[in-house]
Amino acid sequence: MNKSLRYIALLAILPLFTAGMTTDYFSDAEALKSKGTGTSQYGSSTGICGVQLCSEIPGGKSAWEAGKVPVAPVAPVEETMMEKETMGETMMEKETMDETEADLGSVLRLSRANVPATIPMHQGYYDGEDVFYIITDSSDPTHADIITANQGWQVELAPLLKNAPEDALSTVYLFTNGIEGDGIHGYQGQVFTSTPAQADVYSALTSHVHVMWNDGASPRVLDSEAMVMEAAENNEITLTEIDVVLNMPQIIWPEGQMMVKDVDLTDTTPYGGGQVLDIDTEEMNVTFIAHRGWGPDGRTIYYIVTDATPSGPAGMMGVVSSPTSASLIANSAAVDLYQFKNGLSGTGPLGFQPGIAAGAPGDANYSPMWRIFMIGWTDSENAQLLETIDDMNAYREAGLIDIGIARPMDSDHIVNCPFIDPFQ
Repeated sequence: MNKSLRYIALLAILPLFTAGMTTDYFSDAEALKSKGTGTSQYGSSTGICGVQLCSEIPGGKSAWEAGKVPVAPVAPVEETMMEKETMGETMMEKETMDETEADLGSVLRLSRANVPATIPMHQGYYDGEDVFYIITDSSDPTHADIITANQGWQVELAPLLKNAPEDALSTVYLFTNGIEGDGIHGYQGQVFTSTPAQADVYSALTSHVHVMWNDGASPRVLDSEAMVMEAAENNEITLTEIDVVLNMPQIIWPEGQMMVKDVDLTDTTPYGGGQVLDIDTEEMNVTFIAHRGWGPDGRTIYYIVTDATPSGPAGMMGVVSSPTSASLIANSAAVDLYQFKNGLSGTGPLGFQPGIAAGAPGDANYSPMWRIFMIGWTDSENAQLLETIDDMNAYREAGLIDIGIARPMDSDHIVNCPFIDPFQ
């Protein structure tokens, strides 16, 4: 790899994302550590030899210090392993990374960096009208298994969602008997108490109330919270709060829908301008763009983007604005996701290498709600490929990178990025 790096033109999204940045965009990551939300348990010291990990050098650090081994740039990465866990089965898949012509400098482009992911939709109600939504994550293993079996698509277990504060949740009514339908338990569709049109109260994270028709009552479709409350007052139904949080992003609601991006998807498709490729209410599915990155230990992960706060990044990405998510900034229901603002040009959201997550599906600390940190190389001409949390911590401790929490619009920044298996 040529150590004299010259940047290529960034992906088209970079100007949109960086136009509003000031020196205040990034603040010291230690600010969150003081609140108990620092880097994950994967963080550990790894030796640095020059601009490489000592483990990459024959003979290790002692050989390097003795001057017996010349330090060479990290070789171009030829392949990585993708580990997928779906319903208890693990699949390993090799992927190649392509490097552009040498005269363009150092460029890292993962193959299949953007792939289509088709996800089943469900129909529910808000204020007497239809809502279409998806279910991606559950704090409870029983509901994760039930919904996975019913929809034929994996719902990830995210126990940390139980820690979300009340003001980060919206309420949804689930029916456990009555009229058969598309609801989670096989009865009528869920009743929502807000949509993205009610931005100040909407959240894709939902707390739940079970609705059960009482003996002697005449079940019928209840399509609004007002109807649910009236039936409860008339002793027709019993309401029971349950300790479950689901991630249920809305795709279509009475006042609108998620932005559809009309493009031929490629590995270099710009990140912004929409995250949905198609919405099909006849087949009841929605196709998202799934973006590729790394899990904490270097495994391949894919994620979609459904909503974010503040409104600037949400608008740039073409997703729902969800101000209620800001209450997760210092809460354990959100996990750290690291993106790069300089260094190796590539398929990450800012035009540099893809990001690294502090948790992944199957990990105890996985959550779809991500607190975004930015990594910057102090000397971008000596940038190296980082794939794990250990890599990141080692280079930070050596003073080769800086890490700061992203604060676009001088605001708390949380993104709903469910990690999914796009190939199921």
